[in-house]
Amino acid sequence: MMLRWLPIALALSLAGCAGGGGPAPSDSGQAAGASSGGRYAMSGDAYPEEPPDVSRVPDAVPRHEPRSRGGNRASYEVWGKTYHVLPDASGYVRQGTASWYGEKFHGYATSNGEIYDMYKMSAAHRSLPLPTFARVTSLDNGRSVIVRVNDRGPFHSEREIDLSYAAAARLDILDAGTGRVRVEAIDVDRWLAENGTRQGGAASRPSPSAAAPVVAQPATPSRAEVAPSAPQPAPRYLQVAALGSADSAHALRARLQRELDRPVRITQAAGTHRVQVGPLASGDAVAPVQEALRRAGFRESFIVKEAE
Repeated sequence: MMLRWLPIALALSLAGCAGGGGPAPSDSGQAAGASSGGRYAMSGDAYPEEPPDVSRVPDAVPRHEPRSRGGNRASYEVWGKTYHVLPDASGYVRQGTASWYGEKFHGYATSNGEIYDMYKMSAAHRSLPLPTFARVTSLDNGRSVIVRVNDRGPFHSEREIDLSYAAAARLDILDAGTGRVRVEAIDVDRWLAENGTRQGGAASRPSPSAAAPVVAQPATPSRAEVAPSAPQPAPRYLQVAALGSADSAHALRARLQRELDRPVRITQAAGTHRVQVGPLASGDAVAPVQEALRRAGFRESFIVKEAE
């Protein structure tokens, strides 16, 4: 993949985002990560020269979720400094500087154990509980996005939030590297009351990226409605992630095959690599596989058909 490197000053500002799995690393943990290769082997962050069009990536859809098992300790330490996680996000409103993080962390685990995809509407924050849905509004141009906070960072006192590549693009702060923003935690009950009905129930489900739309499942016909010659339904798959990096997609496939002992495939289109578990022969096979994925830390799988 062709990469365009960010200016050195910006690269240094992004280096503080802790994208490692589990709780944010301690000072010694960060040093260990730097010596073990991977994303820390990159001297600075970068973004694709010809990335997918993220202007149509939808906002994250607020919904009730339990706290993540990872990344929610009451306090944690990074680079010798202690940070405290809020007991809840109610009423949280702050103004400050937003930065963003991209290729260096793309495809790696976030602080709550999910896989970071820079083409989804997500963010990192030092103190908001994981996950938290937040509205981020640019104070320079008035643009606004809703993100799902699932990571820890940025670890620079002058920064308020680290946005995903997609969120930063929507707010038009990619080239500048930073921007002035207001961050408001969303009251999910209020949001559902105001938006749930006209969202057609989507508020209770994860919001997929534009690159991997959810396909509505057809209603199951009764036995009387099925003719003897009716064709067999197309195989179904559970999509776990849509990643821009082929290497990250193959690494995730290998991990899922170990965790689930099931076939996992990768489909590729327009530079996006979709990691999917299956085929699943019938709807009865979906629930136990989704439960196994949740136990493995993947909460946002959704069904796609073979035709996709």
